[in-house]
This record gives sequence, C-alpha cells and structure tokens, in this order.
Amino acid sequence: MPVVVVSGTDTEIGKTMVTAAVAATAVAAGRSVALLKPAQTGLAPGEEGDVALAGRLAGVVTTVELGRFPEPLAPGTAARRAGMAPVRPADVAEAAEKLAAEHDLVLVEGAGGLLVRFDDEGGTVADAARLIDAPVLVVVRAGLGTLNTTALTAEALRHRGVSALGTVIGSWPAAPDLAERCNLADLPEVAGVPLLGAVPHGAGALGPADFRAAAGRWLAPALGGDFDADAFGARYAPPGGPRRP
Repeated sequence: MPVVVVSGTDTEIGKTMVTAAVAATAVAAGRSVALLKPAQTGLAPGEEGDVALAGRLAGVVTTVELGRFPEPLAPGTAARRAGMAPVRPADVAEAAEKLAAEHDLVLVEGAGGLLVRFDDEGGTVADAARLIDAPVLVVVRAGLGTLNTTALTAEALRHRGVSALGTVIGSWPAAPDLAERCNLADLPEVAGVPLLGAVPHGAGALGPADFRAAAGRWLAPALGGDFDADAFGARYAPPGGPRRP
C-alpha cells in the first residue's frame, strides 16, 4: 500500500491524530513517509495546519499542502469565496503519485468527511482515492450516532468501487459510556471492515517523543502496531445484556 487515504465520517473527528500515529509507526519501522493534505481551510497564511501538526508529532516525514483557504468551510466553497483555484481530485492524485515514487508510504488526509466537495464539479476525496487506486482508512467517532455515519461512509465507498482498509476510532475517551463500549462490537459489522485502532482522547497534547512512543499501541498490526481489537473490546465490554455470538 504505497498510498493510503485517511478520511472520516465527519469533521473534527481525529483524522490528523490518526494520520500522525500511522506515520509515526511507519517511521519507527524504518519506512520513508510523506503526508499530503490536499486542502486546508480556516487558517491564515503561516498558521500551523493539519499536515504540519501531524508531521511534527510523527517525526522525520515529508509534508505537502496543496491548497489553503482562509474561511472554515468545505474546500470547494472556501476556494470559491476566496476567489482562488480549487484543489481537484486529479491534482491530489498527481501529487500522491509523485510522492509515492520517492517514499515507502504516502498518507493523504482528507478534509471533513468522505464526500465533502473540493470543487464546483463535485469532486471529493473519494474521487481522488479512486484515481490513485488507494484504500481508505476511515476515522470514526466512538459514541452514539457513529454506527449510522460509519455505515453511510462504507456504503458510499462500495458504491464508488473504493476499498476500505478498516476503521480507527479517532478519539477514545478515558471513561467510555455504554454506547461507546457497545460500539466496539458493532462498528466492524456496520463498516464491513475490521477495527484497526483507537487513538486516545487528548493524544495531540502529548509531546512528540511521547506520541511516537505510544502510537504503535493505538494501531493494529495491519497499520504497523500491536493493537488487539478483541482484547480492547473485552476490556471495555459493557456489563449485563446478551453478548454477540
């Protein structure tokens, strides 16, 4: 998998922390890594964006941002309102393929959810993934409502012929409630792919060295870590009620 697209079921869901964790784990294994952020919105020139933050936490990686738009809106809307050229799926595919020629792994972090528009023609990160022929790692919420948004995202990927690599919970709470505990068993069923990790809430507040040291514990072997979804689910299994056979 020279290129993996990191998308989510919503915005502000933990995509950047998941991207950073996957990158940190790959760097620790001796792989060369590039992080590509097609479109960053809501930041002024000079402010630290998602790709810079992920790179700072992950270690020695190449970081590339294709477009930055000042208003915190969907990329296509933000570009139009700023009078700037949008970032199109073909631009993302071209940049990812160039980076893949020089790196072992390229992580493309989308903006918002899977079908957020990049341009006025309706191009999305799903279209970019299809052009690259890259799998999508879906970042999901832990709590109530995540089963619906995860199922919708999985259905959208299947409809477009894009493969899903797995799901990762972008922000796992220190004291999970009943819904969050139950969702550990239900997420793989509604997504149709395995749960490949859970990044703890507040991970971004760790210093880079501590983040890198812990990242492998948050991710499954498929992503280079040692996270065990069955053991994690058993640890947080809710008391009472029937268990899934």
